[in-house]
Amino acid sequence: MRTSNYFISTLKEAPADAEIVSHQLMMRAGLIKRLAGGIYTWMPLGLRVLRKVENIVREEMDRAGAVELLMPAVQPAELWQESGRWDQYGPELLRLKDRHQRDFVIGPTHEEVVTDIVRREIKSYRQLPVHFYQVQMKFRDEIRPRFGVMRGREFLMKDGYSFHTSYEDLQREYRNMFDTYSRIFTRLGLKFRAVAADTGSIGGTGSHEFHVLADSGEDALAYCPDSDYAANVELAEALAPATPRAAATAAMAKVATPEKKRCEDVAEFLGAPLTQTVKAIAVMCTPKGETEARFAMLLLRGDHDLNEVKTQKIVGDFRFARDDEIVAALGCEPGYLGPVGIGGIPVFADRTVAAMSDFICGANDAGYHLTGVNFGRDLPEPAQVADLRNAVAGDPSPDGKGRLEICRGIEVGHIFQLRKKYSEALKCCFLDVNGQSQVMEMGCYGIGVSRIVGAAIEQCHDARGIVFPRAIAPFEVCIVPMGYAKSEAVKAAADRLYADLRAAGIDVLLDDRNERPGVMFADMELIGIPHRIVVGERGLGEGKLEYKGRTDAEAEMVPLDAIGEFIKTKLCAA
Repeated sequence: MRTSNYFISTLKEAPADAEIVSHQLMMRAGLIKRLAGGIYTWMPLGLRVLRKVENIVREEMDRAGAVELLMPAVQPAELWQESGRWDQYGPELLRLKDRHQRDFVIGPTHEEVVTDIVRREIKSYRQLPVHFYQVQMKFRDEIRPRFGVMRGREFLMKDGYSFHTSYEDLQREYRNMFDTYSRIFTRLGLKFRAVAADTGSIGGTGSHEFHVLADSGEDALAYCPDSDYAANVELAEALAPATPRAAATAAMAKVATPEKKRCEDVAEFLGAPLTQTVKAIAVMCTPKGETEARFAMLLLRGDHDLNEVKTQKIVGDFRFARDDEIVAALGCEPGYLGPVGIGGIPVFADRTVAAMSDFICGANDAGYHLTGVNFGRDLPEPAQVADLRNAVAGDPSPDGKGRLEICRGIEVGHIFQLRKKYSEALKCCFLDVNGQSQVMEMGCYGIGVSRIVGAAIEQCHDARGIVFPRAIAPFEVCIVPMGYAKSEAVKAAADRLYADLRAAGIDVLLDDRNERPGVMFADMELIGIPHRIVVGERGLGEGKLEYKGRTDAEAEMVPLDAIGEFIKTKLCAA
């Protein structure tokens, strides 16, 4: 491709609303242009990157035995009502009516549609297993779209769905997809980690997330460097302390702590370690099988954070109590709450808290805390002890093989063992070998194709711009001639090299614009092309061309007659 026949539109500064690096650089490099909140046009350069990601995904899915189809973006409400998600999904589901006032949705996902296809087409165990996938634009009406393509409303996704006669066969395909996804992200040239994850609103019995590792990642990942253990912090188990609770050594005392509401402030005021404090979190929870919310108290060590995903599994659906609800239940303003003397209010203690003695907590009296508090003496043992907190670096690994470390990641893929959640709801059945009707087992496998582009930039960038891995760079090599329009020698050499590289199957861009060298260098670095060749009169006079890799500190001179093999070697090494 020649820049004179292409479209490149770069910016010196990122728009003010571009918050993170990938958004800033994608806008500056002209990969995307904003149309509306969370909705972007993929410009020619960006589309080349997007298609390269998509092609790798498609090649590996085909290799794994999945069959591609394309389902409608617009879906009838009846399917969502049948599955129960019409009411469950919430405002992210974009609903609309046609001219006949029939309800439809713009699909954020396609479990209902694909299950409808399979229940109509598959009748016998002889037709199973089957795995359908598609690469399609989705729409989720995010309340606050941000971060460019990382959290947009419209996005390109690969979603696949498998159907099986047995759970064992579903597990086989799940392992197949785990390996397939690992190959995909390896081919993309990204540093990634697969982690055990919560199934969330999709449902099912097991799932893994695939994260591109980046300091800016929204998700915290817990992993053990001494084993294969890895999990999203939402799911990572925080084990109970290995040592039993120490005996009480202090008497309980009520002490004044004026205006000290945070555990950190209380600990500093009393000259105690933060790990000796307990924070009480008031919630309104609705246990499973019940309809009315009740007031309850959660206890965490002062330096730990509540894990809402784990907590919901323990206490049921919950929300944080309002100030007026707290005052009505405890007669005290928030900031001084504690578990002593609270009567029949249910108390759920984190495992770490249950092992504490002589701890500090709120006195349920504004301006006061209690010190030297002990379970069994000053208050009853908690009604339930459970894992309620986020795992932290230094915690023992749940597999018993070392200690956890924490890193950040950007979720770009997720695989689920859905089991029978949708197939039962939509009556997706088959006749088994005995002619009996059985509900199909189902798997679901998603990759955020457009999100990968943003995640790759978050992982791969420097002060000069994007540093794309070769597999997804818009071009593998750029040729930058010095004085293309002024020097016949430079023009002839650049054109000849361009033709030779194209003939060798190399994806090359010739920058034949009439621009200053500094502008061309800056644009090629901003765009993130991995390899750059400079053609200049001085170098040609010496029979050499200048080569510089995108991450190289210095350029090097390469003989003109060796440049083709030199570039091929570089590309093979990458």
